Amino acid sequence: MKTMLSPEDWPRPKGYTNGVLTSGGNTICVSGQIGWNAQQKFESSDFVTQTTQALRNIKAVLKEADAWPEHIVIMIWYITDKPAYLESQARIGAAYREVMGKTSQP
Repeated sequence: MKTMLSPEDWPRPKGYTNGVLTSGGNTICVSGQIGWNAQQKFESSDFVTQTTQALRNIKAVLKEADAWPEHIVIMIWYITDKPAYLESQARIGAAYREVMGKTSQP
């Protein structure tokens, strides 16, 4: 049996799920998180602002299963605007650390 994960203040997804906790309870799959807020509205067209919101969304889905960023094994990012990404790398790194914290082990 799988448990679907979606923060309770988010609208119910249509045709997809925000996250799934496997039947063994030790693997969480989170997918498709983008830069919109809990009401599925984009608050900004800024690349870094949307990236920050997507990271917050990932963290919110993890929280539904009592998991945290340090439990992430792999994260795949799909970037549609490479120049914006390259131009914003330092700010994205700062946003990642702000939202996700220090997740690597020494």
